[in-house]
Amino acid sequence: MTETNYLKDILILLAAAIIAVSVFRRLGLGSVLGYLVAGAVVGPWGFGFISRIEEIRHIAEFGVIFLLFIIGIELKPARLWEMRHMVFGLGTAQVLVTGLVIGGLALLFGQPLRTAVIIGVGLALSSTALALQILTERGEIGESHGRTAFSVLLLQDLAVVPLLTLVSLLAVKTPLLEGLELALLEAVLIIGFVILAGRYLLTPALRLVAISRTAEVFTAAALFAVLGTAWLMEEAGLSLALGAFLAGLMMAESSYRHQVVADIQPFRGILLGLFFMAVGMSVDFGLLGEHGAVITGLVFALLLIKSVILWVLCRLMGVSSADATRVALLLSQSGEFGFVIFGLATISGILADHYFHILTLLVALTMAMTPLMASLGEYVHRRMTSEADRYDVSTDHIEPGQPHVIVAGFGRVGRRVSRILQALNVPYLAIDSDADRVLDGRRDDFSVFYGDASKVDVLKAAGADQASALVCTLDRAGPAVNLVRILRQQYPDITIHARGRDSKHCEQLLKAGATRAISETLESSMQISAAVLDTMGVLEEDAAALIESIRREYYG
Repeated sequence: MTETNYLKDILILLAAAIIAVSVFRRLGLGSVLGYLVAGAVVGPWGFGFISRIEEIRHIAEFGVIFLLFIIGIELKPARLWEMRHMVFGLGTAQVLVTGLVIGGLALLFGQPLRTAVIIGVGLALSSTALALQILTERGEIGESHGRTAFSVLLLQDLAVVPLLTLVSLLAVKTPLLEGLELALLEAVLIIGFVILAGRYLLTPALRLVAISRTAEVFTAAALFAVLGTAWLMEEAGLSLALGAFLAGLMMAESSYRHQVVADIQPFRGILLGLFFMAVGMSVDFGLLGEHGAVITGLVFALLLIKSVILWVLCRLMGVSSADATRVALLLSQSGEFGFVIFGLATISGILADHYFHILTLLVALTMAMTPLMASLGEYVHRRMTSEADRYDVSTDHIEPGQPHVIVAGFGRVGRRVSRILQALNVPYLAIDSDADRVLDGRRDDFSVFYGDASKVDVLKAAGADQASALVCTLDRAGPAVNLVRILRQQYPDITIHARGRDSKHCEQLLKAGATRAISETLESSMQISAAVLDTMGVLEEDAAALIESIRREYYG
């Protein structure tokens, strides 16, 4: 394939994505469905503008990698430990029960045992990429149903390794228990090694890079950490997605995590969109035309079976009826790992080519139904809950849910502001681009993180959309004014307190949208003047009145 053909395909994909996603977002249907439709239209079974699906899918898998990394970095190990009952209880039950039911039905319809097992486990898995994208897009990843759904998806990703091993064992007819035990032991040892290596090597390495103060090098280091961990996992026989999740989990407690998220986000967005388009391109409309009634029946049967099973299991685990319904409908589809399992089974001779095409079409169609199923779940949830109980207000996710103060800049002023907030137990988050300053602050138990506070993406990663106030203490006038201007545009209701050097700087900050601008030169001169007047015997009331009048004149 020539470079010209590559460029042509890229232009077609970009044009289709721009048009479809814009239309679907305007209709309130979400971006995911827009990407799926765009892929179906330009793919080989649509207008045939693009035919090389596999090449695009390989590139698009990086979108899933970056998505899992960002999910991991936002999920602290302590919170993961708290979720262990849901992950290993509900998640394990979902995979086993769903696999047994679907596999049993395949046996009833005359499939051999090996084929039935593959069909069962392949269709039991849900789409991590789709479900998490929808939850993230709607800001629901931290809510009760979002955490429950994530628990199931995490276990499914962990189960991919034993399931792929199972496919290989079925192909060579090796004793299953022996093979699965070895696979599980290998997985545990590898995951443990990666976690320890990340804990003691990753943060010091990023600190060395951050000291160079070169943004491009830091971005390259972040990408290397994510992709390197994912590659190690794949080399060990585990999934790329699991490796990326572990990389994020290792960085969850790091002071550099906000800057890393801001650097990774652009790659995640465009590549994940490409992944969804690749899924849309996989829909074989020719096969759908030949067996339309049968395939349509299978799609709705699969959605119903998985929804019912997951709803029952959620209720048995103590999940509310409303949340159980939402989780069940959101995860009712089959997932991207189904393509991998069915492909490997076909190569191994377990699955006939005809069934492979039907099953991959079934996976793609159920994935395409996901946004509609999620919307149905949201509608049912609204009908089943009162306005007061509609939102989850648990305190186990303070950062995304609790109002807080963001301190942009951890220099002389920012450190003192943080100290006062900390002393009064006011939730806050400080950001600074000086690696040594951040390290010193964290040694003194300040909640300070590495990042370029003049970039609104970093502040967004720090939860600017839920912050009560932002304190801008940046030293340089240009970045401070630019930050205030962009922040006011994106978050018009946020309170912005800004530190200015002089009257000119304060005026610029106020014009940019600052709620209040405090001049450090004026305030220092006022404090000195008050001390001098006291020394000279001027009455305290007279001095205070004069100083206050000067302040009013200065600030307008």
